[in-house]
Order: sequence, then C-alpha cells, then structure tokens
Amino acid sequence: MTLPRQRGLTEQAADTAIDTACRLLRLPSIRHEFNEIADRAIKDQMTYRGFLAELLLAECDDRARRRSERRIKAAGFPREKSLRAFDFEANPNIDAATVHTLASCEWIKKSQPLCLIGDSGTGKSHMLIALGTEAAMKGYRVRYTLATKLVNELVEAADEKQLNKTIARYGRVDLLCIDELGYMELDRHGAELLFQVLTEREEKNSVAIASNESFGGWTKTFTDPRLCAAIVDRLTFNGTIIETGTDSYRLATTRARAEQPAAAG
Repeated sequence: MTLPRQRGLTEQAADTAIDTACRLLRLPSIRHEFNEIADRAIKDQMTYRGFLAELLLAECDDRARRRSERRIKAAGFPREKSLRAFDFEANPNIDAATVHTLASCEWIKKSQPLCLIGDSGTGKSHMLIALGTEAAMKGYRVRYTLATKLVNELVEAADEKQLNKTIARYGRVDLLCIDELGYMELDRHGAELLFQVLTEREEKNSVAIASNESFGGWTKTFTDPRLCAAIVDRLTFNGTIIETGTDSYRLATTRARAEQPAAAG
C-alpha cells in the first residue's frame, strides 16, 4: 500500500495519514500519543528534531515496557512481588543493601547462583519472585517453578523420551528460580534428574532457589549423601547465600492484627 503524499494537507487529512502510516509501520505508541506530544511540542516550542525525538522515544519506551511484561508473564510467577513492597524492617536478618545489589543482576550476568534459606513466612518466596521480576525487567529470560513440579515434569519427560529436550529448555533461560526446595523428599531418580538440570546450567546460567531447610538438612530431600553434596556444590559455588531466619513475618503480622482490636477495646 502506498500512501498519497501531498503538500498542504488539512489537519484532518494529516491525522488520517499519520494514523494509517503508524498502523502500517506498527508504531502503536506513536499512533496513540501523537496528538498529546504534538500539542506539547507546540506549547514548548520544540524544534522539528526535538518533536521527532519525543515521538521515537515514546515508541521505544512503550516497546521496552511491553517486552518486560512479556518476559514477566513467560517466567510463570504465581503472583506479583516486588522489592519495593518488601518490609526489610520486619526481617532484620535480610540485609537490604545486599538485596539491592542483587537487583542490579550482575550475578546473573556472571552466571552465579543464589540461595535463600529460612523458615516458612520469612520472605524467601517474595524475595525469589521479586529478584526474578527485576531480572525479567532488565531483559533476562526467567523461569519460575516449584521444585516438585520441576521434578515431576522431568520424570514425565523421561518417560516420554523427551528428557534431553526438556533439560535443554530449562538450560536456555538466563535465570531459573526454583521455589520450595526441601519441602518434600525426592526419590533417587527425581533427584538425579534435577541434578542433570543443575549440571546443564552450571557456570553458564544462574539458578536461584528458596528452601526452608539449611544445607545440613537437605539429606531429607536428597537421600543419597553424595548426590546431595554434589547438588549443594552446584547451588553454592561462587554464589550468594541469604539466611532469612526463623521468625515468620506472616505470623507476626497476623498476631499484630489480632492484637489491635483487643488493644482498642
């Protein structure tokens, strides 16, 4: 399709031509924001170059936002969590400076692991999802999964002769977030399959895990001591370990809410 090019277009004809051109060139942000930016350009007496720059930057910003949204959706997070919403004062075990350093994602760039260890309700999953979200927003491919769900998927893939394909798929993402590692015992076959995924990613792509068990207690999950030691080694070498403690933030919050009406009465 060729658009007619004429001198002295009326305002209405110009708007129609701009709308049509933006549709053809797939520039939805410019199409939606053109009038607002044009009015602001007149008010601020922008140069033609300044006006063009505003239009293009609006399109670039919106495309970056949409790419981030797609990456966050593709990660498969079960709920939205952000670092901004995390209450560091409620859990002094977690150093805010360390977490904000992790949010820069340099550890992902260096293919290093991250371990979040602590009891239920201490913020492990919140931190795991929030850091995963930060990574997705910065352009990294992220995948979130529960440990048992991952192992079940690997077992099914092995039964269907699709194991190599599945391991390769998990190996390609820049950051693999594994939640609830240590909640359930894994049989030797499942543990070995998980080990294959970790080996595929070793020193190539990052793994972040959240576990309610200290490393010493992982023999409950990985019953083979040698395999357990190898998995711990994969998940800690050159990595960051954050211990979130034993005091449940959720339990403390619930108790505080329950005490408020009593205090008021």
